[in-house]
Amino acid sequence: MLGRKTYTPEEIDSARGAVEQQLTAYRALAAVIAADSAPSELPDGFEALYFNNMTIVLDRYFIHRIRPVTGKDSNPLNEVELLSDSLMNNKGILRTGPVVKYVPEQTIVKQPVRDPIRLTAADFESLAAGFLAEVERRFS
Repeated sequence: MLGRKTYTPEEIDSARGAVEQQLTAYRALAAVIAADSAPSELPDGFEALYFNNMTIVLDRYFIHRIRPVTGKDSNPLNEVELLSDSLMNNKGILRTGPVVKYVPEQTIVKQPVRDPIRLTAADFESLAAGFLAEVERRFS
């Protein structure tokens, strides 16, 4: 597929709905575990594993976005791209390259370079909201 300069409102709404569905499912699971009479919690590392993978899923909805539209700054589009690439190809350690001018303080999750990526539900919710708002602003 060729690079894309635009996405339809339906494509953006579909991604937004999928994100909300996953967040709702995660919250329901966490609530059931918390309400269980036996002391239990989500397995150690589950939250980060789940939301790291959801970041890759989020990126995939708009994988063919082109650089002239996304820009080269530390916006949410590039943040998700760098996180996803690092999760898939750098053993979950954030790396950057020469194209995107990544400044952690200007990003949503403020992930330090060369640190393991361990997103929380709150991180992902903020990241997804910012990412989808930026897709809508730049691509529709």
